[in-house]
Amino acid sequence: MIVLDFRIGDYVTRISHQHDILFKIVNFDGDVAILKGVDLRLYADSDIHDLVKAIRDDVDVDKEIIEENVRDIQIDRSQYFYLPGKILHIDGDGEYLERCMRFYKDMNVKANGITLSELDMAARIGPLLQEFRPDIVVITGHDAYYSKKKDAKDIHNYQNTANFIDAVKEARKYEKSQDKLIIIAGACQSNYEELIKAGANFASSPKRINIHALDPAIIASSLALSDKNQSIDLIRLIEKTKYGKDGMGGIITNGTMYVGYPR
Repeated sequence: MIVLDFRIGDYVTRISHQHDILFKIVNFDGDVAILKGVDLRLYADSDIHDLVKAIRDDVDVDKEIIEENVRDIQIDRSQYFYLPGKILHIDGDGEYLERCMRFYKDMNVKANGITLSELDMAARIGPLLQEFRPDIVVITGHDAYYSKKKDAKDIHNYQNTANFIDAVKEARKYEKSQDKLIIIAGACQSNYEELIKAGANFASSPKRINIHALDPAIIASSLALSDKNQSIDLIRLIEKTKYGKDGMGGIITNGTMYVGYPR
């Protein structure tokens, strides 16, 4: 579909927002473009007259993030062998999931990815955990805090926080221990406090801000590559994400990787 000079799939920014976020056009409703964040997990809409086209760099946009995380891995492969934790990543957005799966591959972490509507996550997560038996489960997709409704504590003022909470609770029915199953939950602007209360080890978003598409995967891969007998450096781990403690938070926990000798 084409509206004026815009097509579905075009990369754009919004003039009224000082071009702060890169979006992709996913649909049109008359003269209104439906937008999806390219790097941030959010949807928006905009009058097409407020949009300008943007050029997407052909270089892999996640390359710098991957290289930074690879450099951070402290592993002695000369004497020891390693069995990283297994990840199940459940995502409400197939494009973001694909990026996360590439990230896991580059980090040499075993992960299974499932695209699933946020509405269906709670009903499906139990059987998926039984099937894949992960050490870490990521529950993410899209969310939004409707700030005009004022009360940030009310989960009904969020697009999908209630669905994420239900999924976390179902996962905790499968495994109550937060050491045996690490849960990473939430998306842009999610209710961090309620997700933690529901049983998540890590969640977004303490300051109700947007998070990067790879933030949940960064947390998950770091935990998968951290020694099972050692507590993670919580502050350092959170600082590896796009917006640090404003976007992600969690509890101190052990890693999930077994270390063996000799190689």
